[in-house]
Amino acid sequence: MKRDERRQQIIDLLVENGVVDLEELAKRFTVSKMTIHRDLDELEAGGLLRKVRGGATIEAGMQFESDFRLRERQGSEGKERMALEALELVEPGMTVMVNDGSMAAILGSMLPRKKPLTVITNNASILESLKFEKGIDLIALGGMYSSKFNGYFGVLAEQNLTSLRADLAFLSSPAVSGNQVFHMDADVIRVKKAMINAAVKTCLLVNHTRFDRVALHVLANLDDFDWVITDQVPEPNVQQQLVDAGIQLTIARSLENT
Repeated sequence: MKRDERRQQIIDLLVENGVVDLEELAKRFTVSKMTIHRDLDELEAGGLLRKVRGGATIEAGMQFESDFRLRERQGSEGKERMALEALELVEPGMTVMVNDGSMAAILGSMLPRKKPLTVITNNASILESLKFEKGIDLIALGGMYSSKFNGYFGVLAEQNLTSLRADLAFLSSPAVSGNQVFHMDADVIRVKKAMINAAVKTCLLVNHTRFDRVALHVLANLDDFDWVITDQVPEPNVQQQLVDAGIQLTIARSLENT
């Protein structure tokens, strides 16, 4: 098996399972553990995974989030349910902001159902899906493109947001702990904060597996958001923390009920 084919299969296993074991990979591909170490080193250098003791993972860490291309292949059913739940907040005629991320990209593709709308975004997938959509006034924030997050960030995006105002902003996050929302990337944090400041109402979209996690930078408090939507009921200890903080959590309905 060629090196590139082996590495692609490692990525496929990570998308399916979230983690891989070094020894199991060596046996699976009939190569040495040193060869697998080199594979994982190269994939980590490309931002596709995070090496851990005895293997690798694509689960978010304090300073790590997996590449957009991997995240968009994970949990599509839950993302669709959250997007449909969020869509209920949108009314024709609104100006809506949507941030980067694979979850947000799905919501963005659904927005034409509520047109006419003005949509402000730094999400490259949304820009692509809406650019020819009649009834959608599309505002691209600009800035430096990040392939890891498939979006635009930096000074231009932040400055543009200071001169814009939206009825509603949809944001996502890879980590929530207690009453705080986190992200591991400083550039991403700054754009998300600017979106919060530029919107009348805000909605946080967060996968249930992202609760009880922290990352390097604090984005906001949960009670800074008008709505918090997730795909499944979180663990009991997380539920209690949310209750204690007075946070009303919306669980996205099943697709059969939407």
